[in-house]
Amino acid sequence: MEVIRLDKVSLWRRTQEEFSYDLKKTLLSVLEGKYRKPVKKIVLDKIDLVVEKGEKIGIIGANGSGKSTLLKIISGILQPTTGLARVRGKIAPLIELGAGFDPEISVMDNIMLYGVLLGFSRAEMRERAYSILEFAELHDYALVPVKGLSSGMVARLGFAIATDVQPDILILDEVLSVGDESFKNKCKRRIENLWNANATVLVVSHDLNFIEQGCKKVIWLDKGIIRFIGNGDDAIKLYLNMN
Repeated sequence: MEVIRLDKVSLWRRTQEEFSYDLKKTLLSVLEGKYRKPVKKIVLDKIDLVVEKGEKIGIIGANGSGKSTLLKIISGILQPTTGLARVRGKIAPLIELGAGFDPEISVMDNIMLYGVLLGFSRAEMRERAYSILEFAELHDYALVPVKGLSSGMVARLGFAIATDVQPDILILDEVLSVGDESFKNKCKRRIENLWNANATVLVVSHDLNFIEQGCKKVIWLDKGIIRFIGNGDDAIKLYLNMN
């Protein structure tokens, strides 16, 4: 059963030039005959993608290739300029660690809030709270506002919640590149457990060894275009040969 479908999805982004234009500058440039419509940049170009339930898919590509943008489209954080994106099931996006947390309320309250936003009841989240705090190593900070945590603590909290609630679809963006070595290894072990579950996982990582070992299907994105989608070994070889 398919859980994600993208049909001809494109996304255009305004450039810094367009953001910097104010009304006064625009009027002056028009009067002087120098006005040129600011160029928009295409970030994703006519992406077609179907993901089946339970698939574990790696996404690779150079910085700026559109990997994180693709995940944000799937997560509903961004809307495509053209095309259609459809997703079935509860989705937990771990894209920007700490995004979505309320810095003014406690760690425990944020656990509840995050879980409810994913569609889980408060009772379910109370039952999961201990294991989340244990994994994140934040027992002593349960009543501390999130703004009082370090960036590393916030990263641990975000990962712990997203992977403990066992969503239908888990979105991971460079999670393995944050935190100390102990946290990275802990993340890898938990992700390995997810590989044997029914969850659908999409993961962006520059750790090609992890992608090769864990993902049978890999997407290679280049300048907003899918250059290859298929066997992980083949995708990585093509990517390395071109870079």
